[in-house]
Amino acid sequence: MDKNSTAKIAFFDSGVGGLTVYKEVKKLLPNEDYLYFGDTVNMPYGEKTQEELIEIARKIFDFFAQRKVKAVVMACNTTSAMTYDVLKNDYDFKIYPIIQSVAKVISKLPIEHLGVFATPATINSHAYAREINKLNPSLKVTEISCPAWVRIVEENRLNQPQSLIQIKERVEEMLTHDPQKIVLGCTHYPYLKGIIKQFYPEENLIDPSKYFAEFIKEDLAANPNGSGSEHFYVSSNPENFMASSKLFCELTELPELVKL
Repeated sequence: MDKNSTAKIAFFDSGVGGLTVYKEVKKLLPNEDYLYFGDTVNMPYGEKTQEELIEIARKIFDFFAQRKVKAVVMACNTTSAMTYDVLKNDYDFKIYPIIQSVAKVISKLPIEHLGVFATPATINSHAYAREINKLNPSLKVTEISCPAWVRIVEENRLNQPQSLIQIKERVEEMLTHDPQKIVLGCTHYPYLKGIIKQFYPEENLIDPSKYFAEFIKEDLAANPNGSGSEHFYVSSNPENFMASSKLFCELTELPELVKL
């Protein structure tokens, strides 16, 4: 890794959700040079099969390999849960999966009961419970699927009454289990904090992106000579991506459209 320290760091997600991770990493490592791929044509990942997700992730990894990146950040809980173990040894660059990385921190929290909101694919994989319980078998983990939440963010429907109902329903379901803290187990979900906190204390919500960024900073060979450059790619609708991204990341130019 040291000899490639000047190479770029790449991020990917099904859309703008991974920007929550990207923003935190760039804050800690401002001199690095970055690529970001928003796979909007395949959004949402949480409704796809493992086979579909492996095929998608492999194409994106190949795209990054052609650009000789030094690391790929899987800024997506669903692909971390469903594809990392299959693909982790197939590439020369470092791969950072969000769930497996942040579980090391979450498992040490001084609590007995944790809630997790995530996509259907992540919940069905039980990746959060599995990775956390490997390290802390006594921590109870309650997982609840939120299938509509990604589209609420990607389609910029945060202020619509139906969106409020869909979010409230899932929060109220979780509260029947009385968790001490709740993980926002999809990188899109921090966009919804303003709504969720109407029904649950914001200080008890866990945004994994902060833990993830700290982990990457400690592990990655730093680039002392980088310029902090960034380039964004999408697989469809660059204008929509740019509009939806404004909550977390102000893009200076339209993302480049790429068909993989």
